[in-house]
Amino acid sequence: MINPSINGWIDKFFTVLEKQKNDEILDSIDYYTAIRKTGLIYGHAVSFSNVKEDEIKELSIDEITKIVFLDALYGVFCLKTKSSSKEAFLKTANSFYKAIQKNNYLFLKKLLPETSDNLQLESVINDRIQTNQNVVSKNFSHIVTNALLFLDVLAFYHFIENTDFSKKYFETFEKRVFQIICMALDVKKIKTHADELLLKLFQNSLRYSKSNEVEKITIEEFNYEFITNDLEKFYFFDLVQMALLSDEKLDENEYLFLNYISEKLTISDTIATESILNIRNFIKTNRNNISYFNHSNPVKHFYNQTNATVIKLITRNKKRLTKEIVESKELMILLAKSTTKDLDDVEKKKVKKQLLDICKTIPSLTIFLLPGGGILLPILVKYIPQLLPSAFNENLDE
Repeated sequence: MINPSINGWIDKFFTVLEKQKNDEILDSIDYYTAIRKTGLIYGHAVSFSNVKEDEIKELSIDEITKIVFLDALYGVFCLKTKSSSKEAFLKTANSFYKAIQKNNYLFLKKLLPETSDNLQLESVINDRIQTNQNVVSKNFSHIVTNALLFLDVLAFYHFIENTDFSKKYFETFEKRVFQIICMALDVKKIKTHADELLLKLFQNSLRYSKSNEVEKITIEEFNYEFITNDLEKFYFFDLVQMALLSDEKLDENEYLFLNYISEKLTISDTIATESILNIRNFIKTNRNNISYFNHSNPVKHFYNQTNATVIKLITRNKKRLTKEIVESKELMILLAKSTTKDLDDVEKKKVKKQLLDICKTIPSLTIFLLPGGGILLPILVKYIPQLLPSAFNENLDE
């Protein structure tokens, strides 16, 4: 299984890819259609175009997004260069990120001077996919910041063609995207809470601009000259639809607005219809899992998210965690005791210290050592007794 939470996952991705016989991507339409099905275009990756589902069982949204994002970068490299060389791709991708975030990249190089190309890219992708600074703010938040992630892929496409590429591309594109999203939402006569959250999604996803500094303009004043290829055209059109179709329907004004945009972008009726059907199906299928469609009390959201996080980590690391706990006799006794009576303060401190020591030895569990991770420990303790041998669980006695 590919596990993007530990080092070496990019190598594993390419190993899996080599074992699978996937159809060759022939043109921009084929490539974009495949990526759109993953959900990356809409800021919510849910599936894969090149990796079988059994390779990604029990992965979090962040982990799925990392794999889909890597696949999108590699796919556009193959499309543009007509080469499938893993080595050439890694070098080009690292050169791209070095060019657009030079200071951060040089800092990374100082920390890891001998790091291989694949590990360098893993670090960059990990930084790019992070949705919030720590586990607490992340689990309290309804809004992720991956809405414009595909913009990296479009910029990479330009970089392959022109290595003198600068981050000015990002500034221009995301500014224009935010302008058109605001116009699209203004067209809607009835705005829902989902529309408000969608706007926040794009506001939080801006990296090179601030939403309050983006000039508001009319649809007639909008400049389309920044769109220079089919991938940009398709992406821009889909983002407009994402704003208009959050309620899964179009009124007359919204339809006229969308039709105007499709004419300006010279989108064919066939592609426009397919695009509309795709986003409607995506929203219908995934509405319950997409954060900006599901507003709830922040505390309740935090509780649900943290429980889901801990259960996932326990399930994935069950054998290793059980082995470490069993080998720690004092911890084993205290955890067994906690199933029948409350521990005193001294005992609780011992459990916390020894659990943190165990977490240090299991890469996937280092989340508990991060800022805010300590809040998850009581939830971890709650589920650990399920891992203990039956002799310590009275409910399993015959």
